[in-house]
Amino acid sequence: MKIELKEIKIKEVANGYFNDNEEGVVGFGGNLNIRPKYQREFVYKDKQRDAVIETVQKNFPLNVMYWVKNEDDTYEVLDGQQRTISICEYVTGSYSLNSMYFNNLTDVEQNQILDYKLMVYFCEGNDKEKLDWFKTINIAGEKLTQQELRNAIYTGTWLTEAKKYFSKTGCPAYNIGNDFMNGLPIRQDYLETSISWLSNDKIEQYMAENQHKPNASELWLYFTSLMTWIKVVFPKYRKEMKGINYGFLYNNYKDKQFDAKKLEEEITALMQDEDVTRKSGIYEYVLTRNEKYLSIRAFTDKQKREAFERQKGICPKCKVTFELNEMEADHITPWHSGGKSTADNCQMLCKHDNRIKSGI
Repeated sequence: MKIELKEIKIKEVANGYFNDNEEGVVGFGGNLNIRPKYQREFVYKDKQRDAVIETVQKNFPLNVMYWVKNEDDTYEVLDGQQRTISICEYVTGSYSLNSMYFNNLTDVEQNQILDYKLMVYFCEGNDKEKLDWFKTINIAGEKLTQQELRNAIYTGTWLTEAKKYFSKTGCPAYNIGNDFMNGLPIRQDYLETSISWLSNDKIEQYMAENQHKPNASELWLYFTSLMTWIKVVFPKYRKEMKGINYGFLYNNYKDKQFDAKKLEEEITALMQDEDVTRKSGIYEYVLTRNEKYLSIRAFTDKQKREAFERQKGICPKCKVTFELNEMEADHITPWHSGGKSTADNCQMLCKHDNRIKSGI
């Protein structure tokens, strides 16, 4: 890759600045693509954004930026998108700093900012070289997520379309899935989770196979169907429903018929069961019947000691005497049959017998 260092004034970069969620972000008289397809969304917090302007106002040096020169003599930002957008948004009046918008500054203060020289490396190379370099330099203090790195590798028509659904603030996926999803769309959490669900966690393979497809309709239809299914099976919303692995549930149980009313009655009872320590796991349990999702409350050390002394250290299964540390607590009446984690329902089994009983 050929690299040349140049000084570019802020007023040159801000000339013709345009920021649109659909059309992209451009500057430098329309010749600079500030947010190429492989770049992340704008993720700077207000404090980080303000720090960029304060650095410029004090005439302190900003970290060097990288632009790539295209064959048609236009450019795209390889590294420095967050700083560039912070600067241009301030100069064009989109936000204030210390209650002062750019147009509130004196002419001297405005010119000091506009004449500030950014240190920019102009790079020329093929697509692979650009993407490899992008991954190498990253952005100091704001590391790329795994999905942002995947976006850099698998840029194409499919990704452009997918990001419209899953990667914007207030995007369609957020509007219908925020109650059930963790993370932020702009950090690609919604996109990553949705691809993982659809592909059974084979994200890279799915993106590679779909990279050049004209649209992301398969992923969007899958996501909307999944969200509809959740609301049909579990019509009453609770905060514990956020962040569950719905992809696993949907992929395995979408064709099974459930009585939503009966499920809700069971969920209500389980929510009140003090032995269930992981309430969010209730939703997975009522479909899978696997008690591991509930994290049933364990017996206390006092209860274990009480049962051990009552048994005189004898395992009721094999009738052999053991030390306390050679035994494990077990429900006499299983939890799913109504047994509770109480002292009178605790027995100590040798590890071998307990694991046979538990199916371990």
